Amino acid sequence: MTKPKVLISDKMDPNAARIFKESGCDVDVITGQSPDELKAIIGQYDGLAIRSSTIVTPEILDAATNLKVIGRAGIGVDNVDIPYASGKGVVVMNTPFGNSITTAEHAIAMIMALARQLPEANESTQAGKWEKSRFMGVEVTGKVLGLIGAGNIGSIVASRAQGLRMKVIAYDPFLTEERGIELGIEKVELDGLLERADFISLHTPLTDQTRNILSAENLAKTREGVRIVNCARGGLIDEAALKAGLESGHIAGAALDVFAREPAKENPLFGAPNFICTPHLGASTTEAQVNVALQVAEQMSDYLVNGGVSNALNMPSLSAEEAPKLRPYMALAENLGKLVGQLAHGNLANISIEREGAAAQLNGKPITGAVLAGLMGQYSQSVNMVNAPYLAKERGLDVREIRHDREGDYQTLIRVTVATSQGDRSVAGTLFGKAEPRLVEIFGIGIEADLEGHMLYIVNDDAPGFIGRIGSLLGEKGINIGTFHLGRRKTGGEAVLLLSVDQELTDDVMQAACSLEGVRVAKSLEF
Repeated sequence: MTKPKVLISDKMDPNAARIFKESGCDVDVITGQSPDELKAIIGQYDGLAIRSSTIVTPEILDAATNLKVIGRAGIGVDNVDIPYASGKGVVVMNTPFGNSITTAEHAIAMIMALARQLPEANESTQAGKWEKSRFMGVEVTGKVLGLIGAGNIGSIVASRAQGLRMKVIAYDPFLTEERGIELGIEKVELDGLLERADFISLHTPLTDQTRNILSAENLAKTREGVRIVNCARGGLIDEAALKAGLESGHIAGAALDVFAREPAKENPLFGAPNFICTPHLGASTTEAQVNVALQVAEQMSDYLVNGGVSNALNMPSLSAEEAPKLRPYMALAENLGKLVGQLAHGNLANISIEREGAAAQLNGKPITGAVLAGLMGQYSQSVNMVNAPYLAKERGLDVREIRHDREGDYQTLIRVTVATSQGDRSVAGTLFGKAEPRLVEIFGIGIEADLEGHMLYIVNDDAPGFIGRIGSLLGEKGINIGTFHLGRRKTGGEAVLLLSVDQELTDDVMQAACSLEGVRVAKSLEF
């Protein structure tokens, strides 16, 4: 039997090559190649292990006729065209947890540097000024640290901060009360965190929901003298608003390892008072670089030799026999997860996934994974059916799988219910013709609709003239309606409108929709 052949094309710890060899793979280490040089040799390899230097383009993938897996030693995969790789049947893996401790420690270092003004004091002292009275710091002992995001890295920061005798509170929609108690963290809403925290540290990915989570409005809600640390992702903070807060003195200090645009050779924050910055050093320790190299070698070897899948970004855990039957169910399940993730408000405590009829006879794990991928993908990047269950477990989300042998109004049905601080929210869907996913119920209201593309969801009063008003509004805005679906609880009561449109709904369109007479809720959806 021919051994799988792996190319390591970027510099990484030599032990990665050793792991490949010991696992039964042949390995070549050829670094510093040009795109043309890589394209000329990539066709002979089954696996490609990279860091950030190698750019895996469609041209490279077209030449990679035998490639089965790409492993990124690190978390970011911006240098891999994942959709194109998926189309080629190439699995893309990363190592999202190999640098967790390193990043968490960097955040703690930033907190201490802010508290004692270390960079400014160092610069002043080396300049021969000896300005002892100028640098009056604060103790961290007894201070409140507010974490925005309490996942893997956030929980490590919490543990280190508790060692410094800080009081830790956290805002994370997926952190349950039980998991918070286990970590010694007080779970709070975002406004509560902003009002109470002496230090705020961000540990959440950049998504549509978290972009500018520290906006000008939210920064204004923070307490006087707050200190802010971001070692997660650029774009989580409105940098102009942060600068204004530093200049006004409302924000006592800020420390950023990441920026909205990188490399950040220029930035409005440079030169702002009490501002510290580093060039995205969160993962830059010897230990972290070793860890991610070893992990990617172990993951890739397991896949190439044994078929095991870990931290894959584009591949569900499915056998060849199950895939044809499960594929339409998984598409339905993922859309139901996306729908409830976009509509359910408040902190999520648990989620139940019910299967009945034909769906109850199938392997439920891929269906559950698809629901969680749709749901968690609204709050986190690089989520798929492989890592979504892990992310849910990490945040203490109680996932319940329920199978009913009964057959109701539909031959097959999947129902997704989330328990939030505002009550249970449930959606259900079926398959038409055994292959076409279709929504059939939303929050207790019967409605049949396809879930695709750009959509507008409205809860309104069931009254004459409303359909005309929404149609006129979209017409005035030049937005074409694709499909139009209606449902209601009872005549004259609460009604639901779900329609697809041919273009993205802008903020001004949504504001106009919210202002229409009879509208209770209006939200844009994406599938």
